[in-house]
Amino acid sequence: MPLHGAAGRADAAARDGDLKETAVRLTGSALTAVGRVVPQSPVSWLAARGRANALEVRRIDFADLSGWSFDPASGNLQHDSGRFFTVEGLTVQLDSGPFTHWAQPTVNQHDIGVLGILIKEFDGVLHCLMQAKMEPGNATRTQLCPTVQATRSNYTGVHGGSAVPYLKYFLEPGRGRVLVDVLQSEMGSWFHRKRNRNMVVEVTEDITPGQDFRWMTLGEVFRLLRVDDVVNMDVRTVLACMPFVVPAASGAASTTGEADFRAALLRALDPAARPVHPTHEVISWLTHMKTVHGLVAERIPLAAVSGWKQRTDAITHDEGKYFRILAVSVRATNREVSGWTQPLIAPTSEGVVAFLLKRIDGVLHALVQARVEGGLTDGVELGPTVQCSPRNYQDMPPSGMPPFLREVLDADPKSIRYDVVLSDEGGRSYHSRARHLLIEVPEELSLSELPGFRWVAIGQLVELLRHSYYVNVQARSLVAALHSLWATGAAA
Repeated sequence: MPLHGAAGRADAAARDGDLKETAVRLTGSALTAVGRVVPQSPVSWLAARGRANALEVRRIDFADLSGWSFDPASGNLQHDSGRFFTVEGLTVQLDSGPFTHWAQPTVNQHDIGVLGILIKEFDGVLHCLMQAKMEPGNATRTQLCPTVQATRSNYTGVHGGSAVPYLKYFLEPGRGRVLVDVLQSEMGSWFHRKRNRNMVVEVTEDITPGQDFRWMTLGEVFRLLRVDDVVNMDVRTVLACMPFVVPAASGAASTTGEADFRAALLRALDPAARPVHPTHEVISWLTHMKTVHGLVAERIPLAAVSGWKQRTDAITHDEGKYFRILAVSVRATNREVSGWTQPLIAPTSEGVVAFLLKRIDGVLHALVQARVEGGLTDGVELGPTVQCSPRNYQDMPPSGMPPFLREVLDADPKSIRYDVVLSDEGGRSYHSRARHLLIEVPEELSLSELPGFRWVAIGQLVELLRHSYYVNVQARSLVAALHSLWATGAAA
């Protein structure tokens, strides 16, 4: 038994060493502003790929969908193959909160998607094989996407199209060295238990990028994350799951101003930083929150969803709030299939996704909420301080507004460290965008931890992202934004 224990400790130490080595190399790539592909900047390259490819997306009536139909018995909108996804109904019941019961349409997709970034070392620096991709729901034509972004229905050829490039490196064992591999949730307010495999795989063999692919350093990717609607949601979630190390000395502590915000962020990423709540207490609190809401989410027929109406070209909420289900016809020149039709989810207004940040004893913390969403596998994950579409609450009294929404919307511009509009995944959603904000409040400002909220150090969020179902996809986007701030210098 002692030998077994010693062997186990040795294996654990080896794994920790491998993780540290990976984190050091990824950090080096994040701090490299220009990669090996110098003649054309990433922005120019994306624009050129957009001009080289054609994409036509038209709104159509549901009756004009090809291969999709409403089931006569349930009213569910489904594909004739029984694959891809189904638009059906969901009822959600809670024990407490401003809304204790509601019904809504939801997208049910059993497939686990692969979101994978292939990396390779050039001249001592890791580069990512990134893709310029046009999705039917993109608010902007071409966005930066992972090497692979596909569901099982896509890569098993249900659509009858061509093979997904580079997929073998993520599905065939031994093709490369797996650096990141973790299941994470998708948007729990729209999807029913949708999950994606977030992966980073390193290869050593020669790979010639296709026309819509390019090797880029993480530093180049992080710089694009400072621009509206360029880096898609799937890249952001994979970036958030990557391990990094503190790249430089953090400098002197300060509690005010922007000049040393990067230093404060780096201190928060240091494993030696002392958070206000130890990690085991944060996990215990989140586990408790997953059990106390009494959440019951049940799939029901789409025809049985109350408060929503079906028109010839859309399914909408009776009050015009939240989102719509609509149908589109797509023509594309650089996809596995050149033409198809499909349903999409379209929000009725732009969202706000924000972290309030605060230095507590010199360590930067984010105010997170235990976010309840009917489509999450566990029902609750850590979410941003604010995650909503403000227009949905414009006719409500102050007591019905999401906590801290006013603090976010009325924030002093000098306190805003990051302010970029980013799109949700365009393969299932249509022109879905949210203003992503990182707002630092003064350390002396008292912001109480309301029920369901906790101050969590940035380094703790990064640590939790090594595991599944702790941090939701909107919060992961903000973590990626935080990484972009230390990687590219001072705050915006």
